Amino acid sequence: MDNTQETPAAAPIWTMGAMIRASAQRFGDADAIVFPERRLTYRALEQGARRWAKALIAMGVQPGQHVGILLPTCPEFIEVFFGAAMVGAVAVPVNARYQANELRYLVKDADLAVLVTTGRMTDTLDFGERLAAALPSLAQARDPASLRLDEAPMLRAVISLDNQCPAYLLSVQAALALGTAAADTEVDRCIDAVDPGDTAMILYTSGTTSQPKGAMISHRAQVGNSRNLGLRYECSGADKVWSPLPIFHIAGILPMMMILDLGGVYMTIPHFDAGLALQMLGREGATIAYPSFVTIMQELITHAQFAKTDLSRLRVMNSNFAVQPQWIKEAVAAAMPHTIQVGTYGLTEAAGTVSTSRLSDSYQVRTERCGTPLDEWEVRIVSAETGEDCGAAERGEIVLRGPNMLKGYYNAPEKTAEAIKDGWFYTGDIGSIDADGNVMFHGRTKDMLKVGGENVAAAEIEAMLQSHPAVSLAQVVGLPDARYAEVPAAFVELAEGASVSESELIAHCTGQLASFKIPRHVRVVTEWPMSTSKIQKFRLRERLIEELGL
Repeated sequence: MDNTQETPAAAPIWTMGAMIRASAQRFGDADAIVFPERRLTYRALEQGARRWAKALIAMGVQPGQHVGILLPTCPEFIEVFFGAAMVGAVAVPVNARYQANELRYLVKDADLAVLVTTGRMTDTLDFGERLAAALPSLAQARDPASLRLDEAPMLRAVISLDNQCPAYLLSVQAALALGTAAADTEVDRCIDAVDPGDTAMILYTSGTTSQPKGAMISHRAQVGNSRNLGLRYECSGADKVWSPLPIFHIAGILPMMMILDLGGVYMTIPHFDAGLALQMLGREGATIAYPSFVTIMQELITHAQFAKTDLSRLRVMNSNFAVQPQWIKEAVAAAMPHTIQVGTYGLTEAAGTVSTSRLSDSYQVRTERCGTPLDEWEVRIVSAETGEDCGAAERGEIVLRGPNMLKGYYNAPEKTAEAIKDGWFYTGDIGSIDADGNVMFHGRTKDMLKVGGENVAAAEIEAMLQSHPAVSLAQVVGLPDARYAEVPAAFVELAEGASVSESELIAHCTGQLASFKIPRHVRVVTEWPMSTSKIQKFRLRERLIEELGL
């Protein structure tokens, strides 16, 4: 079968379950999902999703009810995800890094009816232990198929991928066995009953603040936005897309939906390991790579195998140089002169990408801007002071409108009302749009410090620190101050083998930045506190406040 001739325009399907069913019919035994040591064809992926759909039907899961997925990136995660979509349930991917308190909050806040998880993964990662700590009454449950927990009133079952599991969990074998009597016609009836405007998934924001919010994303939003991304990158069924981002993250879901709509291959890994990733990129001949974030880019290009990996077939890479340290841009450009590097701006609430480069844009535009909006997006830059639209290149808050934005935040009407006004979503991001329509991201509004009445962008100080040859990455936070209300403080990760003192880095900024922008404190870190893909600045700030006794 010639996958390269298939396009979604021939069959504009807008729900996830119908999309994966159609792709299985069209692409059959072609590879759909590739892991380092396992592959799923389109037919096998659909069959696996149907098994889960039947199990959920047998367990009484109704359209609109919520199915949590607490798993590392694995084939079963993807099967459960599409199985829930088939029956009209709402998938709730759970950040695999969540600890007990965060899990307890999400399971209750999201009103999960069923949760699919697993047990011990490594010596330091045991989802079973974490879940038991989050839900103390779970261990006393007598019927794993009919839970009644004070901590999670809506939760009826926790399914474990381990057949040998505690009695209060439902084994995957027992769960799937429940659905063996269900007919495929029943699954098809459910698929056909799903409306594109129905909520397909709830993604909890990545946790750069202490209280995550559940963004409700419709089927139409995710399928539509992924499809528009494919159009921008000129994708076809011949493409092989590699993303190292976990599948519970929008940057994992977005490109997966994009390529499964076209009959190409989606490649990913259970957890990010630079050596394993490079082996996969070279061996499988990836044509599109989606590393996106600075921490992943760093590990790839500094790995010993990077220079030896055959990346000749990589035609597009979402490298986002506009918001990366200069040395990363230079290293990647030198190693992959044939690859079209693109910039991107996006967020969970927008079902992923909002703007990205056109492949025909100049190198300068692709590496110094975050591209132009995808089809169906309207983007404005609004002044925080006046509420009026800003002029070309002027900075303000990025606001969005279009059919692919979130429906709202689950169980949080006040947060929804705060973010969505007159149909426009206020992102909390600082941006600008140049005269040619290219978007640029300048940081979060919460990354704006107020130093003695002066607005200071953390990103400006970070860029200055990163211009020092010893610094590979810098992050700036605001500290409380009796005189100025707030003063900047910096955390830096040093380049391999480099050393530099706090006073040297402060001196490096002196004379280059206004005095009120000079960081008062600089600390070296070797490991960043992370959410899925973002550095948690609030934890850095808390750490320094405690150290200084503020």
